[in-house]
Order: sequence, then structure tokens, then C-alpha cells
Amino acid sequence: MIVLGIETSCDETAAAVVDSEHRILANKVLSQLDEHRPYGGVVPEIAARSHMEHLDRLIREALEEAELTFADLDGIAATSGPGLIGGVFVGMMTAKSIAAARKLPFIAVNHLEGHALTARLTEGAEAAAFPYLLLLVSGGHCQLLSVEGVGRYKKLGSTIDDAVGEAFDKTAKMMGLPYPGGPHLERCARNGDPKRFDLPRPMKGRPGCDFSFSGLKTAVRNKIEGLIGRDADPALLSDQDRSDLAASFQAAVGDVLLDRCKKAMDLFESEFGQCGPLVVAGGVAANIALREKLTALCTSRKTELLAPPVALCTDNGAMIAWAGLERLRLGLSDDFATPARPRWPLDQLKGATESDRAS
Repeated sequence: MIVLGIETSCDETAAAVVDSEHRILANKVLSQLDEHRPYGGVVPEIAARSHMEHLDRLIREALEEAELTFADLDGIAATSGPGLIGGVFVGMMTAKSIAAARKLPFIAVNHLEGHALTARLTEGAEAAAFPYLLLLVSGGHCQLLSVEGVGRYKKLGSTIDDAVGEAFDKTAKMMGLPYPGGPHLERCARNGDPKRFDLPRPMKGRPGCDFSFSGLKTAVRNKIEGLIGRDADPALLSDQDRSDLAASFQAAVGDVLLDRCKKAMDLFESEFGQCGPLVVAGGVAANIALREKLTALCTSRKTELLAPPVALCTDNGAMIAWAGLERLRLGLSDDFATPARPRWPLDQLKGATESDRAS
């Protein structure tokens, strides 16, 4: 099987081709960072217009790189939510048009399922066999789920306020770091003392697997005001202050994630007789310091951490193509009346049949 995947849910325009042998035949991603940087965040209308301007070209380039034509494809997959509705609509309509013209199956992919199944593309279906525990951490989402099969997810915990990626970006902005803040904060933290600032670990030690990060952001703001005064320009922070704040914030986030993952591992083990493997996915999964902590946790619990290559943690077309392929080979495709969805919880997906347990 060969599937073309289209991703336009936020500020990356992406097209990719994958096959059932776990090969990424092409993976084109166009970032819109320069277009959104002056605004300090993603502007939905600008994102949608950029998708319209570049998507056709990226699809053409992906097929050329894969040395394929539309006639070689078995299906067309596109992110159908959750995401910025204008961008989602651009990708979906493009995919539906191609599928209709070529008489190919159309697969409406949940963006989060794309992240959730990436480990099966990169690690193989045997290493990432169902069931597994999923930590999904990105700019818009922070969840722990048990993954029992394609389309079969059980939410164990989620954030009650901010997503962890959002917390990274907003904290970086308070510190005067460039947009997008998360990667800059990670780099800044490498030169910092994680013990200098005493920051809270929200929800740590509490029952359940939910997260909270708004209080942690407030604590960082209070530390900044204590250093330079209220409403002062963050440029007044010294380089060392900034590095120590970044390191202290990142350490606090890491401690929270570990505590919540431990709780989820206990629940997962009680249901499935094993505490993992633990799959980490989403943009924040690219953070090396957090990966190291999660690796140590998995080692201590005698299970394995599965994490996609850094390039496949952020939004991309390969994960959408793969999720589409997984669904297509189980007989799950969608009609052209399928709507774009700004919100689409993973645990509300249409599940596959029992036959996927054997895969």
C-alpha cells in the first residue's frame, strides 16, 4: 500500500508519501515561522492563506521525490481535525478533490492519531504492538492514553488548563526569548542551574493522571518580577538569570510528567499486566532533557520508551499518511461529506474491528 498524507492543521504545510513497508518515500514540510513571528503566535487567517498558496506545490514535489504519480497511490489521507478550522479545511478539500478525481479512498485522519501511531511507522508494528501507553505532549495537547488499537483510545488523564507546549511557549515569551519559545527555552536551559529557583510541581503526588501548568507559569512570572520588577522589559534579565529560570522551569515540567506517567503506568499495568511500553509523541517529545527523564523512568520500570525521531515529533505529513494507511488496511475510509473538526477527542474516534488486535 502507498498513501499520500496531507497536514494543514496549524502552521506547517506538509505532504508526504509512505508505504506499508514502513518507508517514508517523501516528506515535505514548509514552516510558516517567519510569517507568524511578528505576531508572537499563529494567526489563523495567515496560516490558511499560506496553506492555499503552497500545498499544491508540496504535493507535486512529494510525488516527484517518491518517483510516483497519482496512479500509484492506494489512498489519500488528510488531517480532518482537531486544528485551526481554516487550515484543516484547505487540506481536506484538496485531499477530497484528488480522491474524487482519481477514484481513490479518502481517509479523514485525526491529527492526534497521527502522532499516536508514528511510533508504529518508525519502530515497526512489532516493537510498538498494541496495547501501549501514550504520552501526547504538544502545543495544544497534554494527555495520557492507553492505545488498544487503531481508533481505540482510552484517556487516563489530560491537562485541566494549559497544554505543556503552550506553557513552554508562554514562559519563554515572559523571559524575552524569540518565537517559537519552546525550542529556545530548551537551549537556554542547558546553561542554567535547575535548582536555583524553587518552582511548584502542580498536581504532583495527587491521585489520577491529570496535569496542570497555569500555576507553574504564574510562579515563573513572579520570579521574573522579583528580579526586574513588575511590567519591566524581560530584556533586563541577565543571561544567567534567564538560563537558570529556563532550567528550573524545565526541571519542574519534567518532574510533573514523570509523576503523572508513573500513575498512568500503574493503571495500565493493572489492566494489561504490563506498565508499557511508553510512547511519547507530539512537538514537546523533541525535548531531549524530557526524553532522558522518561527513558530513566522506563528503565526503572523495566519497560521501553519509544519516541519518534525529532523531525517526526512536530507536525508532518508522514504521520498523517501512516495513520491513513493503518486505517485503510483495516477497511476504514471516509466519504466526501466528512466535516472538518476544530475539536476531535481521540477517545471519540471510530474504532477498527477486532482484526487489528492481530496486527
